[in-house]
Amino acid sequence: MRNVPFARPIIGAEEKQAVAKVLEGDTLVHGPVAKEFEKKFAQYTKAPHAISVSSCTAGLHLAYFYLGIKPGDEVIVPAQTHVATVHAVELCGGKPIFVDAEINTGNIDISQIEKAITPKTKALSVVHYLGMPVDMPKVMAIAKKHNLFVVEDCALAIGTKYDGIHAGLFGDVGTFSFYPVKHITTAEGGMMILKDDAMAKKLTFQKAFGVDRTPSERVVPGVYDVIMLGFNYRMNEIEAALGIEQLKRIDGFLKTRKRNYEALEKHLKEVDEVQLFQSSHGPFESSYYCLSVILKGNLSKKRTQVLTSLKELGVGSSVYYPQAVHQFSYYKNKYHYADNAFPVASLISDTSVALPVGPHLNEEDVNYVADSLKQVIQKLKRG
Repeated sequence: MRNVPFARPIIGAEEKQAVAKVLEGDTLVHGPVAKEFEKKFAQYTKAPHAISVSSCTAGLHLAYFYLGIKPGDEVIVPAQTHVATVHAVELCGGKPIFVDAEINTGNIDISQIEKAITPKTKALSVVHYLGMPVDMPKVMAIAKKHNLFVVEDCALAIGTKYDGIHAGLFGDVGTFSFYPVKHITTAEGGMMILKDDAMAKKLTFQKAFGVDRTPSERVVPGVYDVIMLGFNYRMNEIEAALGIEQLKRIDGFLKTRKRNYEALEKHLKEVDEVQLFQSSHGPFESSYYCLSVILKGNLSKKRTQVLTSLKELGVGSSVYYPQAVHQFSYYKNKYHYADNAFPVASLISDTSVALPVGPHLNEEDVNYVADSLKQVIQKLKRG
């Protein structure tokens, strides 16, 4: 039996050396390494500005805080996403207005967005689900028509592009995650990318208490002013050092992910009991975070058995996500949504299984994952 984890960080000697170099110095935060990582990330995405933050969630919260979202304001969000997408709105006092998913990609159903807009709507959040780009020109046409601020949640979208333009550069701001199982990791951490100069300057202050100058910029040690309200959402130098080295690997990581995804997809296209999401086509270029399948027919009621059986065979799997956000207790109890209020989002959350395609897999691993799923399906059909 093989052991194929769903995901794992790939940390080499270069990352360890970069971290050791930071630890040998005397600057662990507010230093040049984070600035260098921002510069490199901006170059990679072709973004005018990149701002490092302590997490993707911090970046999302900062975006709505910058916008001034307050009680009474509404923000349109996908029902099918990680809860952080929606928490960021709640943390500012805003009200999330859910929109269902589309079945082919898991992304927000663009055809339903305008029906959710009211005079209270201030912003629109889109998530590039599992790295598959949203049709952003369509989204931006709606946003322009209704004068909405657009936040792109790019947690799984490093390398995601629409018509050659990187995810995060269509809306007002894009936010990325560097959690250990993501495309690259800084252990914890995130990045915001954006085009507006004034917004970038203000966010840089807001992520660090609203203090007007870093320690290296202070003429008199310890003396500074606080010019606005802000948070402690900075990325430290250790994380940034990891990020710089990881970013050097991203092209190779993405190439391997695509190879593994396409090989696994080829294996599973012949399996009648599962439905595959659309992968890259035309102007849509995925980051291939994982390959998620929707279980069909009677198998859809046996998702737990599928997950546990794969685990017994040594295949790591996951779900994205365990429930549609409106079904989580916090949101259900607060807003009283019915479980079937957003049926496609619920279908995906309740019946899908995410399979690994990361760069830690080789060809034999991919074959084993495919064969294991087929074996599990046949066993459950007989049972």
